[in-house]
Amino acid sequence: MSEFLNNSDDSGLPAGHPVRVYIEENQLIRDTISNIHNINIKDNFGQFMMFFEQLCLIEKHYARKENQLFPYLETYGWTSPSQNMWAAHDQVRDKIKMIWGNIKEEDFVSLTQNLQQLFSSVDHLIQVEEHRLLPNAMTMLTEEDWKDMRTGDEEIGWMFEQDPTPYPPVEYIHPGEDKKRRKLPFSLDGRIKLNEGYLLEDQLNLMLQFMPVDLTYVDENDIVLFYNRGDNRVFPRSKGIIGREVKFCHPPKSVDQVLMILREFKAGRRDEAEFWIEFKDKFVHIQYFAIRDDDGTYRGVIEMSQDVTHIRNLKGQQRLLDWE
Repeated sequence: MSEFLNNSDDSGLPAGHPVRVYIEENQLIRDTISNIHNINIKDNFGQFMMFFEQLCLIEKHYARKENQLFPYLETYGWTSPSQNMWAAHDQVRDKIKMIWGNIKEEDFVSLTQNLQQLFSSVDHLIQVEEHRLLPNAMTMLTEEDWKDMRTGDEEIGWMFEQDPTPYPPVEYIHPGEDKKRRKLPFSLDGRIKLNEGYLLEDQLNLMLQFMPVDLTYVDENDIVLFYNRGDNRVFPRSKGIIGREVKFCHPPKSVDQVLMILREFKAGRRDEAEFWIEFKDKFVHIQYFAIRDDDGTYRGVIEMSQDVTHIRNLKGQQRLLDWE
């Protein structure tokens, strides 16, 4: 199996197959590294930046593996790529961040050293990918798995300027119309089919209840259909607003603005409105979003309010867990 992975042109895989795309991207990565090797970075900095930015698109390659390939392998009991290879991806990401720092500081000595370490790490990952990961995946996964995977791959994207050939070449099906049952570690009985995923009613309610934002959904007829109930809402709500015309849910001093927002949304001239206020010692961010279906037809508006006092005061970075 590993022999055909050494040359994407002779792989025997149809164009657009996820494994073939991984192999073709690996060749692009090799070519890009070779191009960087063959130039004087200081004298040809603009050209270097073009190649380096191309190499940084390796993030899409890794993201597809982590969010697409690894989950499929987990369903067949192979979990080590999720634990080990993902960690190696993160090391590459960290090295890329260091190189961006070298570029900003114009530290060409450190830049050269870090590039060589990056190239070594990337090459090692390609070797593991082509001689262990992908051959094993080809043995484990079914043709249906690969077809399903391609749909998710499209959402993440590829390193190429143009998308690979569709695989398989079938008519597009909107996620909301996709009724296909996939291999999942839970039953679909009693679950609500969402665009991406399936939730039990109580799971959906709990998720909305614990979200740190106030959500209210008003339909195309200006009728309130929904709000999420939580203990820490910024603005109080009660079930009495369900079925009520939205203009009666706001104080007279602000109703004109609400009606203007709805009018602009319905006319298609605006898609969002934003406010921020100080309210009861809180700094509150309020947003309105027009909801439109795939045909562009107005289907209502979502009001989202959030206490962003804590977020507004954040500074620097916190990359490690601190529960003290």
